[in-house]
Amino acid sequence: MHISKRDSISKGKAWGIRLIAILLALIVDAIVIYAIVKLNPLKVYGSMADGAFGTGKRIWVTVRDCMILTCIAIGLAPAFKMRFWNIGAEGQMLVGGIATAFWMIKFAGKMPTVLLFICMVITAIVAGGIWGIVPGFFKAKWNTNETLFTLMMNYIAIQLTSFCVAMWENPPGSNSVGTINNGGAVKNIGWISNLFTKGYNKDYGWTVLIVVVLAALMYLYLRYTKHGYEIAVVGDSENTARYAGIRVNHTYIRTMALSGAVCGFAGFLAVSAVSHTISTKTAGGRGFTAIIVAWLAKMNPFVMILISALLTFLDKGAVQIASDYGLNEYVSQIISGIILFFILGSEFFINYQVKFRTHKEV
Repeated sequence: MHISKRDSISKGKAWGIRLIAILLALIVDAIVIYAIVKLNPLKVYGSMADGAFGTGKRIWVTVRDCMILTCIAIGLAPAFKMRFWNIGAEGQMLVGGIATAFWMIKFAGKMPTVLLFICMVITAIVAGGIWGIVPGFFKAKWNTNETLFTLMMNYIAIQLTSFCVAMWENPPGSNSVGTINNGGAVKNIGWISNLFTKGYNKDYGWTVLIVVVLAALMYLYLRYTKHGYEIAVVGDSENTARYAGIRVNHTYIRTMALSGAVCGFAGFLAVSAVSHTISTKTAGGRGFTAIIVAWLAKMNPFVMILISALLTFLDKGAVQIASDYGLNEYVSQIISGIILFFILGSEFFINYQVKFRTHKEV
């Protein structure tokens, strides 16, 4: 057997390998389902679909979570394309959420709503950007390990969030902020309203529209701008970049500011459009899941939407089958994990080709 790296592969063949991987995963899952719980695999798959798309509300929640996950992955794209391993999306999202919650709590009803939203967006972006600049600066100045640095900053952001929750606790003693601006004269102020229906939290059309536009902008930025070109060159080789006259250290800092800013904006969406509160669970592990999304999508923002949709579907489906069949969460996670394992494994066969030698060739 001989394994060699592919020079190139057509998009059709690459997606064909991924589809084969998904089909194989479904077959293995069917065997595991029947072996462990003696259930009809087709009914279990139907239950997964019902968990994600069974009702109008479930559809919107699935779409909402898909868009938030996509937004974070879009933020990671420029850093990962530069081979700067930003593991700090969780923290960058949290500080963006803190900034958003601050304006909602302290200034709702005290300034025009439009101005309030402008302040919320700007401070969330700036907060996330600063959280990204710090590891970028240290990498540029002292060549620190960005993986550990960004990971440790997540824990700082979590503690900062805990401090803010304690400071804004409502009601006192609840150890939570509660739903911000849920009633009285400031009811729903700072909440992103619906696009297709009246009221709040009926649909998430604005979230979808905003993230799709953001995906298009990031695609154009990475593919057609000078900065996008510099990011790609630095990612391929720092020495080549320096030889070409690219300021590598400046590119590190600028790109991490952008990466953190987009993740901070995801924090704004999470607080203003989704939960209307802030807690240490606001990010909910999506900063780490977004790493898988960005990597599988090869830093293509539009493909990220598809990968995010798949992972969100698996998450919602796992919860539903656990509820429908009385399974513990570990069994449902095994089913989702097998599918994800095969999808990740398919990337090996996309990047490498395996040839079997005959006796004559040996």
